[in-house]
Amino acid sequence: MEIIIQPDPGTAGALAAKIVARIIKDKPDAVVGFPTGATPLEFYRNLVRMHREEGLDFSRVTTFNLDEFVGLPPDHPGSYHVYMDKHLFGHVNVGRDRIHIPDGLAADIPATCRRYEEEIRTAGGIDVQILGIGVDGHIGFNEPTSSLGSRTRIKTLTRQTRRENAAEFGGKDNVPYHVLTMGIGTILESRLILLLAFGAKKAPIIAQTVEGPVTALIPASALQHHPRTILILDEEAAGALTKADYYRYVYEHKPDWQKY
Repeated sequence: MEIIIQPDPGTAGALAAKIVARIIKDKPDAVVGFPTGATPLEFYRNLVRMHREEGLDFSRVTTFNLDEFVGLPPDHPGSYHVYMDKHLFGHVNVGRDRIHIPDGLAADIPATCRRYEEEIRTAGGIDVQILGIGVDGHIGFNEPTSSLGSRTRIKTLTRQTRRENAAEFGGKDNVPYHVLTMGIGTILESRLILLLAFGAKKAPIIAQTVEGPVTALIPASALQHHPRTILILDEEAAGALTKADYYRYVYEHKPDWQKY
């Protein structure tokens, strides 16, 4: 893992966007995996700005989203189809036929999940997967005890995760119980993983993810086995890391050819 500590979420989101923009410029037909939630909003704002002001071209980019709620139509205000249109897809020139988001209304969920995996393979695999992280260590919607080799599938949300999503549904009682999510094994096949985490409430789980044991109780800890994972944190999210000074030292002394 590479740990990059930035002063605030704005700076961190801008750096993440810079890394992804470089990948797209170097490989215009890149395959990018996108998350949802509050954490990546600065990241998306920067990608939109780069498209408008710098001509960042999404026309050949293929996208795969991590997850979607079961039972929600694509136009539901709480769906991730709506989220992605609002924060990214509605503002850049990505082709609609290149956008992939799990189908929350699928009649045959196992078949839909197998097809999603096949679509990722057909696209050539994911070049860069962006992640957030839950306070319990979930990535995507792989809740604690998820298999570290899991594939795209249906998952039941924990009470805590349903509470955390309550605002988008007008209360926790309206949050769906089930989601379709990429598995941990699926995520780990991405060539590069960027995990973003901001705020003091994420500090304990970031410390366990980076410096603790690999365990299914902390799904994000599986990223320790990935050959190229970058965590971009703000100061608060890095607050419980015992080696924070070392991570800063490493970042400050990167050779020029490794700098972002």
